[in-house]
Amino acid sequence: MRILLIDDHALFRIGLQELLQRRGLSVVAALGDCQEGIERVEQERPEVVLLDMRMPDMNGIEVLKELRERNLTMPVAILTTSRDEKDVIDSLQNGAQGYLLKDMEPDELITALNEIVQGHTVVAKELTGILAKAVQGENQASTPQTVLDDLTPREREILCHLAEGQSNKVIARNLGISDGTVKLHVKAILRKLDVHSRVEAAVIAVEQNLCSKG
Repeated sequence: MRILLIDDHALFRIGLQELLQRRGLSVVAALGDCQEGIERVEQERPEVVLLDMRMPDMNGIEVLKELRERNLTMPVAILTTSRDEKDVIDSLQNGAQGYLLKDMEPDELITALNEIVQGHTVVAKELTGILAKAVQGENQASTPQTVLDDLTPREREILCHLAEGQSNKVIARNLGISDGTVKLHVKAILRKLDVHSRVEAAVIAVEQNLCSKG
C-alpha cells in the first residue's frame, strides 16, 4: 500500500511514517506543507492520502476539496485529534473515505487503511454514535421499518452493538460467539439493509430507534 501523509506536526508525522514503514507499508511522502502535499499527491498518485484536520495554512477540508477539484479520486482519510461533530460530517460530505483519531492503536489504523483502500468508508468507532445522531434528523423516512423486519433477532442484536461502535472482536466476546460468526452476520446485515459500510448500518439503527432501551 502506497501512502502519502500531510500533517504539520513534525514529530507525529515522522513517528507515523516510521511506524507505517515498519509494518511494511510504503510512505511515498510525508509533508508538513499543504500546498506542497497537494502537488506531491498529483505527482505520486498514492493509494491513500492521510490528512490532518487542523493545519495553519489550510485545513483538512480545504486540502480535500482541492484534491477533488484536481480530479484526484484516490481515498482520503482524515487523521486528527478532533472529535467535533461538524468536522466529521464535513469531511464525509466532501468525499473523505475515513475519519480516524490520532490516539487509535497502530493495528486499528492499519486495519482501517486496508478497509479504506478496498472502498469502504471507515469512521473511528468512538464517533459512530455522533455520526448517527448527527444525520438522524436529516432523513427520518429514508429507511422503512419493513427493511429492518428482514433481520433475524440475532442480526438485530448485532446491529445494535454496531451502532455502539463495537468491533467484531468485542461483539463476539459480548455475545459469546466467534469473530467469524459475527463477520457473517454483519455481511448479512449490510446486504439486507442495502448499505456498504458498518457506519451506514449504524445510522439506520439509530434513525429507526432499533436499539432504544426501555
